[in-house]
Amino acid sequence: QVQLLESGGGFLQAGGSLRLSCAASGRTFSSYSMGWFRQAPGKEREFVAAISASGRRTNYADSVKGRFTISRNNARNTVYLQMNSLKPEDTAVYYCAAHRIGAMASMNPNEYDYWGLGTQVTVSS
Repeated sequence: QVQLLESGGGFLQAGGSLRLSCAASGRTFSSYSMGWFRQAPGKEREFVAAISASGRRTNYADSVKGRFTISRNNARNTVYLQMNSLKPEDTAVYYCAAHRIGAMASMNPNEYDYWGLGTQVTVSS
């Protein structure tokens, strides 16, 4: 069992930056691949970024490539999402998720096993 807690969301103007954190419980965090997803009002949950257990493999949605960076610190049981050059269309609730297969950096939310409750990011124009 893995419990996930996101933090770092907030309200900011377009062009700004935020770093989201996702703290995981349990001793097996380093064996899980991790993903970030987001859901805007009236829209389906969509993939943002993912990272393998070792951190060597990453994957990004086209809409965030070059602006967002996913990273992890296995010693701290934490995964991060650095978001730069934020746009109003990045406004959403951001969720982190854990995937049992460590080698993956999956874009498919249905493959993830554990989810956090989310943190709100609002970007004004």
